[in-house]
Amino acid sequence: MIFAGLAYAAEAFAQDSGGGGAGGPAAMFGNPMILMVAMLAIFYLLLIRPQQKRQREHKQMLSNLQKGDTIFTAGGLRGRITSLDENVITMEIAERVRVKVNRSSVGGLVSRGEAPPEKEAAKE
Repeated sequence: MIFAGLAYAAEAFAQDSGGGGAGGPAAMFGNPMILMVAMLAIFYLLLIRPQQKRQREHKQMLSNLQKGDTIFTAGGLRGRITSLDENVITMEIAERVRVKVNRSSVGGLVSRGEAPPEKEAAKE
């Protein structure tokens, strides 16, 4: 009931201030179809496109993993890759402690290639 009264008041205000309909809400926003297309374009540019880019980069990173790379998983494990299969990665998280994780659970790459052993680095 209240909303109907507000709608009539807004319509009356638009007709009074328009002086011929040029200044009403329809003139301010233009065609509703143009507004809808603009909203979809903004939605695509701000949300969909960046997400697709992140997915593409993650997929490329997964396909470029090599033995010796240091990675972290989505669960928080961090280790060096000791072997790779199509879907399973074996990583060493501590000396002589190896775990197998799904390739899809890899969160990211920490460093590439063989890192110098910690024992040799400590001696120098």
